[in-house]
Amino acid sequence: MPKSRLQKLAERGQSIWIDNLSRQLAHGGGLQKLIDEYLVTGVTSNPTIFQKAIAEGDAYDDQLRVLLEETEDPREIFFRLAADDVRDACDVLRPVWERTDGGDGYVSIEVDPWLAYDTEGTFEQAIELHEAIDRPNLFVKIPATVAGLPAIEDCIARGRSINITLIFSLDRYRAVVEAYLRGLERLVAGGGDPKHVASVASFFVSRVDTEADRRLEELGNTKLQGRLGIANARLAYRHFEEVFSGPRWDFLAGKGATKQRPLWASTSTKNPAYRDVMYVEELIGPDTVNTMPPETVEAFADHGEVRGDTVREGVGKARRLLEKLREVGIDYDDVVETLEEEGVRKFTASFDELIDGIRSKRGALAAA
Repeated sequence: MPKSRLQKLAERGQSIWIDNLSRQLAHGGGLQKLIDEYLVTGVTSNPTIFQKAIAEGDAYDDQLRVLLEETEDPREIFFRLAADDVRDACDVLRPVWERTDGGDGYVSIEVDPWLAYDTEGTFEQAIELHEAIDRPNLFVKIPATVAGLPAIEDCIARGRSINITLIFSLDRYRAVVEAYLRGLERLVAGGGDPKHVASVASFFVSRVDTEADRRLEELGNTKLQGRLGIANARLAYRHFEEVFSGPRWDFLAGKGATKQRPLWASTSTKNPAYRDVMYVEELIGPDTVNTMPPETVEAFADHGEVRGDTVREGVGKARRLLEKLREVGIDYDDVVETLEEEGVRKFTASFDELIDGIRSKRGALAAA
């Protein structure tokens, strides 16, 4: 029997994660089906995903009624609802985690996005979420803001597994990797075991093209559109390969530490003029994760192409592209800074909408 496209993708060393989580998915057999049929080995979530899951239908109403008798704080209610979903999803994926010796099988939950610029608050909530959910295959997501970096390092030093999200720039990616390495070094120095700590660095792709393409359109230069997102990610991967080798990494690996894998996020194609699986096909390679919405997973299963370790291709061209973009008036630093700020705003807006939705549900349930 010929291998499926997703099997070929997995054989290149890339893990397939799903960018979707709901109570129905965890309990209705949908997640297990994705594991069995689509080789999905991880799940990520964010405020936008949870907002949709809680707002639609009545799957959460019974638990909401119970929680409303215990607290009126909508934030506490949300995190208790979300913790149950994530814990259940962790249990579904636990066999994957065990089979891969902790290499895969993770589920991610994000800290309150309003803490994006609060180092201490981020660290405290990340630890609280790990303790409340209490699963070895849990990732807590922390945004890669300047304030988030020390919290990331401190969590790793405490032996907690972290998914770093909202990475857009190469400089920030380097800082994220450094925070992970310093955290591991502190953990080892304190007598901790790094074997039980995992991390991924979520590097966003299609959003980079969306912002750069808009600016190129305004400049009347369309020939460079649709290229920065992939080039940016390939340069990040080159840094990954350089850092996770050599004496510094060899020492940590000898203690049992694992590489912080690059995770390609925002890999659905936003521009209908582009191939719908381009952000999967062009970023294939070992020690990587691609987290996709369900429709992208299905599209790749249907017509995706696996032609090798494409993430290693065209690194020189990627560097020259950055130079060309600068020459035509595209300020790379401003693009990625804008995207980070926009990303935080979008997540906080979704979180606020989610909290408002819980308040509305509270009123509706009380009236009923």
